[in-house]
Amino acid sequence: MTLLEELKSLLKKDERLVSEGNLLKNRIVELALKLDKDLIKLLLSNKKIKEYFFEEVDKTLVFDKEKFMKFVDNKEFLPDSYTAFKNKIGLTADKTYIAKSEEVVLAWPYKDCILEGGQEKEDEKRKEIFYNEILAPDEIDRLLEPKVFTNFKRIDANGEHKVTEIKPNDNLIIKGNNLLVLHSLEKRFAGRVKLIYIDPPYNPKSAANTFTYNNNFNHSSWLTFMKNRIDIAKKLLTDGGIFCISIDHNELFYLGVMCDEIFGEDNRIGVIAVETNPGGRSDSKFFATSNEYFIVYTNNIEKAHINDLKLSQEEINEYNLQDDISKYKLVPLRRTGSNSTPDKRPNLYFPIYYNPQTKEIIMEEKKGFVKILPIGTDNVKRVWRWSKETIISNIKDIEIKKVNGNYSVFVKDREKAGKKPKTMWYGSKYDASSHGTKILQRFNLDGTFSYPKSVDLMKDIIQVLCDKDGIILDYHAGSGTTAQAVLELNREDMGNRQFILCEQMDYIETVTKERVKKVVKNINGVDFVYCELKQLNEEFVQKIMKANDSKELLKIWEEMKQHAFLSYRVDPKLFDENIEEFKKLSAEEQKKLLIECLDANNLYVNYSEIKDSQYKISKEDIELNNKFYRGL
Repeated sequence: MTLLEELKSLLKKDERLVSEGNLLKNRIVELALKLDKDLIKLLLSNKKIKEYFFEEVDKTLVFDKEKFMKFVDNKEFLPDSYTAFKNKIGLTADKTYIAKSEEVVLAWPYKDCILEGGQEKEDEKRKEIFYNEILAPDEIDRLLEPKVFTNFKRIDANGEHKVTEIKPNDNLIIKGNNLLVLHSLEKRFAGRVKLIYIDPPYNPKSAANTFTYNNNFNHSSWLTFMKNRIDIAKKLLTDGGIFCISIDHNELFYLGVMCDEIFGEDNRIGVIAVETNPGGRSDSKFFATSNEYFIVYTNNIEKAHINDLKLSQEEINEYNLQDDISKYKLVPLRRTGSNSTPDKRPNLYFPIYYNPQTKEIIMEEKKGFVKILPIGTDNVKRVWRWSKETIISNIKDIEIKKVNGNYSVFVKDREKAGKKPKTMWYGSKYDASSHGTKILQRFNLDGTFSYPKSVDLMKDIIQVLCDKDGIILDYHAGSGTTAQAVLELNREDMGNRQFILCEQMDYIETVTKERVKKVVKNINGVDFVYCELKQLNEEFVQKIMKANDSKELLKIWEEMKQHAFLSYRVDPKLFDENIEEFKKLSAEEQKKLLIECLDANNLYVNYSEIKDSQYKISKEDIELNNKFYRGL
């Protein structure tokens, strides 16, 4: 038995590495990268495998991870018709490992699949083809240059209008690949964005993950996907600007470590848990997941600040007393808790003297005055919240009442505009169902998203993390919750916040734009500009992803040969010579392969080539693009 055959036979003993009798290459690589102890133990159990992949160093066996992964990644290991066809037409199958490269994960659409994570039946899961393009550094040439915008529309309460100018404070909704949009925004918005909020795909390892066919988008490539975008987005932040990411527990730790590296651990502002599903997920194997997190960073902790959280109406109603200064509520001056005893805080244990007839409060014993000590209802000695000096200085805010036959000391807690945000947010207004899904239903736009963010949650995030005149960027725009929150919050507190939204999926036209259009109709004097990146190969990508069968895909291939920018790695003649083998591939494999045949550097038109006649850019679009990029 050859080493290759022996390794395959050995790995099949680990049920984690097998599906329907076939080895899962990417699962093997993922566990090897993590130095999984059970995988290592399995490899050591075979003498031949042990001798080949382990080296003895000072009487200690060291696993040669790189050697193992190169061996597993070789095209001879688990060859299939897909790989064989790629080799025949010139597309290479070689890989470099993410930890040692600066590769770019270009695309991961279908965020809406993640948002439909609450299905209870298997047949309710979405079946779209997973499209993930990873480019090595030497393949990136023109990819990240600023792109041409087109299809401009200004939308206000009266509908859609022709765009004649790009104003500095325009709200923007942009359709296109968010990595490329971010690079296009850099020239105009570098150093100007106060808050970047994103709700990215979560990549969960649970029933909530509808990417059942995805064996490639593991932690490493998911983090690469995130890092590519955060690196450029960081450049858009003001000095002291805030970066906020919503995430669940599956990627929380990985994402946190990566953000520590990008922003610096000292620039981490906080990790907040928010209860978005009070009932908990019924499909959870162990704990019924009911919360998500948002992690908050800045690029300069010395310049960053956050605002108080607005009080709820229930909290405002608690201030039900009033004097000549303001409304207030009474809170006990006596402390509670294990650290609130005289042995631990001796300076805060002393008597207060009160005259019931004159209402006078003093700190020294006097005839006619009642002595009051901080004794709890359980007769345990406690301490006061304030020192003698503080009580004397604020004597007008002290009030004494009789409770259950004993005198108790209270402090007037005066009405405030807000409160310091805590790290745990909960309440019915954060429920993604009642304050997210139902809002879309009222707009008749609920067909795509099952769990959009609560509008009230977004309002609180924006109000706490952004000033009233700041720019808010959301480059995973989804259903447009961020835009609605900005517009409504501006109306409530007379703010001048500006939003920029980016989304690649077609629902930006049918859901995102339409939702914001309906919000704009209810608010006087506001509008937004909608535009798109000018497509080249991206037009073929969309056609491929929407194709229904092999016949349609072959027709698209004929169009690609005539009008697309093909990758330098593919030979169209060899493709056609092996067309019968292409037909034998699954629909998913055919789609993935055709997308790989396209040159990713030419998904959209570069701004530097806006006057090239072959792209047929109108004079109006040329003028508007010039205003966008030059009229800062």
